[in-house]
Amino acid sequence: MDTLLLSRIQFGANISFHILFPTITIALGWVLLFFRWRFARTGAQKWMDAYMFWVKVFALTFALGVVSGITMSFQFGTNWPGFMEVVGNVAGPLLAYEILTAFFLEAVFLGIMLFGASRVPTWAHMGATALVAFGTTMSAFWILVLNSWMHTPQGFELRDGIVHATDWWAIIFNPSMPYRLGHMLLASGLTVAFLIAGVAAFRRLLGDRQVTTATQLRFGVTLGAILIPAQILMGDLHGLNTLEHQPAKVAAMEGNWETGPNVPLLLFAIPDEAARMNHAELGIPSGASLILKHDPDGVVPGLNDFVAEDGTVLHPPVAAVFWSFRVMVGTGMAMLVLSWAAVWMIWRGGGVAALPRPVLIGTVAMTFSGWVATLAGWYVTEIGRQPWLVSGVLTTEAAVGDVAAPMVMTTLMAYLAVYAGLLIAYIGVIFHLARRAAQGRQPAREEPRTAGHPMPAE
Repeated sequence: MDTLLLSRIQFGANISFHILFPTITIALGWVLLFFRWRFARTGAQKWMDAYMFWVKVFALTFALGVVSGITMSFQFGTNWPGFMEVVGNVAGPLLAYEILTAFFLEAVFLGIMLFGASRVPTWAHMGATALVAFGTTMSAFWILVLNSWMHTPQGFELRDGIVHATDWWAIIFNPSMPYRLGHMLLASGLTVAFLIAGVAAFRRLLGDRQVTTATQLRFGVTLGAILIPAQILMGDLHGLNTLEHQPAKVAAMEGNWETGPNVPLLLFAIPDEAARMNHAELGIPSGASLILKHDPDGVVPGLNDFVAEDGTVLHPPVAAVFWSFRVMVGTGMAMLVLSWAAVWMIWRGGGVAALPRPVLIGTVAMTFSGWVATLAGWYVTEIGRQPWLVSGVLTTEAAVGDVAAPMVMTTLMAYLAVYAGLLIAYIGVIFHLARRAAQGRQPAREEPRTAGHPMPAE
């Protein structure tokens, strides 16, 4: 493996590890604000119990997100100097805006949020929580502005091969930004919904019958059931935008080689780039045309349109994009089935206590399903942009640094070892906190059940 491939793998490993934590903190900040508001409004201790449990997870997640983000940013200089050399006039200010409007806001008010519940007035503590939540969202906004601009760049001009900004409004509100931002915010919400539901289900399996545990489980599956249809709609809109601006990516997602109508929606296939065909296809007739064009006779672009006359391939690696897309969609369908089934059982069958053990086990198994879907979606997005780093402006190969391949391999192995250890520790701490909370349960606070009205008394 050469320096280019190793550097791509290394940056992919770094961003894969880093994105896990903002995916949680973006939505968890708003969930904590909701818990805090509910306690202030109702006085029910279950909401403050939920807040105090999940604020610990937020603090741990925030810390790992900051550390991994710093490590990732170093690679712009060590592995990808060509990126800042060519597009630094756009990327630099956007990254600075993220720090000034988001990270500083989070850092300033995080201490009050974590330790001020009993030390400052209610309005001050809720205000600090709201500002931290707003900061996490602003952080996502600026990062996704830059990422979206790399996919659909506009508002700039090239002078001697260097990008110079000419219209910041066009740069910020580039064609794919609204769809990419909405898709990511919903992904964060789903990640947190299933994290909360999974941890609460784990506590129920340990015998925890506290009303706060039941409330968190109900909240998690209900939030998931509400957000997953919205995510499906947003995914459709995002796909149509991608079809307009990045047709080669869509062709790889669909595994479609020839442009034409009545393109099937492939449920399974083995793409073969050497032969430029698929093996073992299993699909729904005209399904891709119907989804992408809303017409079974709609024409869908094919990968063979993105091969130059000299044989140079101008489309992304097909297998990686094809299968990542199916992992993302498959995980989303599993979220839909589980959340809707659980909500139906809760609201029709007598509350959280009506959930059978297999459903609780399935919910625990889906605790980190949001991570799976998010990573798969990001692989579709980022691998699908290849061979471009900034579409039509800068290729990935042109931006890579002149670093010896063995050096990149050494640091890659070190990163992977550290990240594996940290990820295992992170997951272990969350379930340790859950186990400790379950062991400290108070049976007298069991969720009451009344026929036809499963809501607990406050």
